[in-house]
Parts: sequence; structure tokens; C-alpha cells
Amino acid sequence: MSKNLQAGPGNEALPVGGNVPGIPAEPPVRRALSGRMVTLNPLDAEADAAELFEVSHGSKEARRVWTYLFQGPFSDEEAMKRWLGKVQDSSDPLFFTVIEAARGRCVGMVSFLNMVPAMRRLELGNIWYAPFAQRTRVNTEAIYLMMTYAFDDLGYRRVEWKCDSLNRRSRQAALRLGFEYEGTFKQHMVVKGRNRDTSWYAVLDRDWQSLKRNLRHWLYEAGEPRRSLAEMNRCLRENGGV
Repeated sequence: MSKNLQAGPGNEALPVGGNVPGIPAEPPVRRALSGRMVTLNPLDAEADAAELFEVSHGSKEARRVWTYLFQGPFSDEEAMKRWLGKVQDSSDPLFFTVIEAARGRCVGMVSFLNMVPAMRRLELGNIWYAPFAQRTRVNTEAIYLMMTYAFDDLGYRRVEWKCDSLNRRSRQAALRLGFEYEGTFKQHMVVKGRNRDTSWYAVLDRDWQSLKRNLRHWLYEAGEPRRSLAEMNRCLRENGGV
């Protein structure tokens, strides 16, 4: 971002940020976001609760998805359904159920949150997937759909990713997907009675088109074996693209 100079005390030139058009972004709305591997449907507690509970509570491994989240695990399906019912009409966070096309069923959840349309920034969070959907193209396409909606359709300048600093997989996912690490807020929160230091990441609009090309190539154009998306985006950062 370019800097301008303005006169300060004693006519000393002081740097200020570049001018930004005063057009606010639009808030995300409850609409489906569809790709080739997944569709993100607005959360529907009545329709989604049974499958979401099954894939996130059916085993000890499945219940681990709740370790770093603000809620869960739940005592039974009805308890999870009550929570889903409370949040399904929320506009911030705005929750979506992730439907995997190959299985035709719910495999996880995502949300937009901490939206500030006037400042043109928002966050992606409350992200979890069933163990069988982890380390697949499901999350990559889900995040690609969300960022495309935020940057290209709604006009945001900044999309954030925040996670518990102890959540190694989330930190790795952020970098793999092209988010840039910005620092850690120490003693930022207390979650489930435990301290949380929060690692912050972001993608800026000025970097989005280069990152979008990498994501599209990896998702839809690359043959097998694919080049690592983490390596592609690391090279992009090192070459000044992000």
C-alpha cells in the first residue's frame, strides 16, 4: 500500500496510509456456495444435525475435532441439534454446512465471522471436518469458495484466519492455503477454561488474484501427482506475490 505525506508539527512531513475508496463491503448472506467437490449450504439444524453429529462424534478420533473450538463435543445428538438451532439464524457468525459431492452428505462446518463491512475485513473460522474428509480437497475448495465470495463478490480488502497457537494443523493449513502469518496475541482468550494464545493470519485483496490462480490450478487443472499447494504458495510469498 502506497504512503502519502502530510504536514506535521513544524511542517515536518509525516507518512500516512494510502487513500482507500470509501465504499463498504457487503455482508455475506445465507446462500449456497457451490464448487465441484463441495457445496456450502446455509446451516439447517433440522436437516443437518444427525449427519453432523455422526461424523464428529462417532469415534474418539472424530471427537478430537472439537479440541480447539469454542463449543463441543456434545453429550448426544439432541444437544448438538439444540446448539445448531441457536446459531443457524446468526448473521455473525454466519454458519454453513459442508456437503461433499462424492458422498452426498455433510462432512463439516465453516463460517464467516467478525465481519466489519465498513473496514472491508472479515474472518473465516469455526472450521471443522470429519476425519475422513481431512487432508483432502474438501477444505481447499471450501476456503477457495469462501475467499472468492468475499473478495470478488462482496468487495473485502482483508480475509483473516485465527487459531489457537497450539493447533498445529490449523497453522499449517493457513500457510498452505496462502494466508500470511502476522503474529501471536498472547493470553488472548480463555476457551473451555484454558488459556489460548491466538495466531493471526490474513490474505489481502492485493494478493488475492495470484493466490486464486494457485488455488484454481491445484484444484482443477493440475495433473497427478500434484505439486504441493504449500510449496506453490510458499514460493509466491518468497517472490513477493503475497
